[in-house]
Amino acid sequence: MKSKAQLVPKQLLIPFILITSLFALWGFANDITNPMVAAFKRVLELNNVQASWVQLAFYGGYFTMALPAAFFIKKYSYKTGVLLGLGLYAFGALLFYPAASWESYGFFLASLYILTFGLAFLETTANPYILSMGPEETATQRLNLAQAFNPMGALAGLFVAKQFILNSLQSNATDENGLIIYESLEESAKAAIRTNDLMVIRDPYVMLGLVVLGILVLIAMVKMPENKDNSGKIDFWPTMKRLFSNRNFVEGTLAQMFYVGAQIMVWTYIYQYAEAMGIDNASAVNYGYAALIVFLLGRWVCTFLLRYVSGPKLLTIFSILAIGFTLGAIFLPEMAGLYSLVGISFAMSLMFPTIYGIALKGLGEDSKFAAAFLVMAIVGGAIMPTLQGFILDWGGSGYTDIEILGVSEVRFSFILPLLCFLMVSLFAIRVRKI
Repeated sequence: MKSKAQLVPKQLLIPFILITSLFALWGFANDITNPMVAAFKRVLELNNVQASWVQLAFYGGYFTMALPAAFFIKKYSYKTGVLLGLGLYAFGALLFYPAASWESYGFFLASLYILTFGLAFLETTANPYILSMGPEETATQRLNLAQAFNPMGALAGLFVAKQFILNSLQSNATDENGLIIYESLEESAKAAIRTNDLMVIRDPYVMLGLVVLGILVLIAMVKMPENKDNSGKIDFWPTMKRLFSNRNFVEGTLAQMFYVGAQIMVWTYIYQYAEAMGIDNASAVNYGYAALIVFLLGRWVCTFLLRYVSGPKLLTIFSILAIGFTLGAIFLPEMAGLYSLVGISFAMSLMFPTIYGIALKGLGEDSKFAAAFLVMAIVGGAIMPTLQGFILDWGGSGYTDIEILGVSEVRFSFILPLLCFLMVSLFAIRVRKI
């Protein structure tokens, strides 16, 4: 009887653990930032589109730096790429200090943009590195295992966002009738609260920057495997020709863009969805917690199921499940709709690593550049929330100003994630057939 291929060879266990820890690190950054859309909207009195620029800056950084990161790690090494990524991550986080001092929204956006330069380096390096740490037949399962630590970091980020930011914002204070006091204050009083709240937002990011610097020093001291190709030779155009003639890679990159767009919309606008039901922003974070917990549960369940069910088949099932939950979020009344919105996260848990594994399968050395394009596909998280912000602003800056198809605009806006999941399902069905 043929034994099952090893998930991670023993000699690669320590590098696997170290690189896997990075998945939690960028998960933390993602989910401390998602609630900041609502926080900046309140503190700086922005409309929904302006507030969504937080995600445009955050995920736009991925798009900008992913391909340069691929060139860099191709020329140098995985470890050097990780160290540079951690350095940029820390620098962007520390820039929150002068941004708060200047009280400049543009400076905050620039800080997030630079921070995600670092995340682009980390993701471009870590994902293909994990895939390479063992037999190809267990690559997708191995990446799902590593990605399972991403929501652990995300939960920590959301905890910090709630306990140390949202709960401490003076601009969230309400009167005895539940109305926001900040909106009715004189400009001088608002200015004092604005100064306080921007410093509240600043402090966790500065602490994060210092922690990341510590991790940079730790990894710099540890001996890590280097690239198999040490020639530093970059055959860019031949590589592009091979990649873009590979249908799984091309369609997988598009599917990844739609998936990430859907994920960020669901996790960003769950707060606005809850607020439209009369739930305050800090309390709405509890539903963000629930979404991440079921997402984490889904990651572990899927890592187990992938030993018995093929990635394309499971992706088909979970994308159809996501479509069903999203329809529930749009059309089911009150709490049933909110629970459906939380449930989408369980269906999403499989998608990123599985699409990634399918798109990179069999690409060999070309996977370094292919990984960069898959990280660039994260730009879906920059574009889609802004489009959803436009829908929310159709009737005004509120979330229930008008009804579309019998539901409020905040509910109707989830038609965008619905379309994204439809595109993922078409990719999964096509790959499963072949």
